[in-house]
Amino acid sequence: LNKKVGRKGRRPAWLGKGLLVKLREKKGTYKLWKQGSVAWKEYRDAVWTCRDGIRKAKVQMELDLARDVKNTRRDFTATLARRDKPKRAYPPLVNENGELAATDVEKDEVLNEFFASVFSGCQDSRNSQVPEPCIPGLLGGNWGSKSHTTTPLPL
Repeated sequence: LNKKVGRKGRRPAWLGKGLLVKLREKKGTYKLWKQGSVAWKEYRDAVWTCRDGIRKAKVQMELDLARDVKNTRRDFTATLARRDKPKRAYPPLVNENGELAATDVEKDEVLNEFFASVFSGCQDSRNSQVPEPCIPGLLGGNWGSKSHTTTPLPL
């Protein structure tokens, strides 16, 4: 695939001249619609046309790459290398001993212990990152009142 470079810089390989013209027309239609010169349906049709054109152009580029992979493998591998890869790493965590959890298994154990302590209500005061519960009666918390008795509402 050739690099499409011009005055305004590089653009995606799937963005051809015809599609670029459609996108510019859509932009102009949007401005006219905001001014009230064009009906909303006309702008909506321009948006749908651009979306359809972009989708088809990307699919066509993928098909061209797959077809030409036998002859030019470099384009195919370059396209794969340019794609965004998902980030899979967790940030470093500290266990009860104050040591960094290095492996994913250790990180899983630290997270499991933390969430188990949060949901069970039993928290270690050293590693407590969540405040004590403040629900009177259920988990032993107190809202500042001296007694836990409730008075019935008058009818």
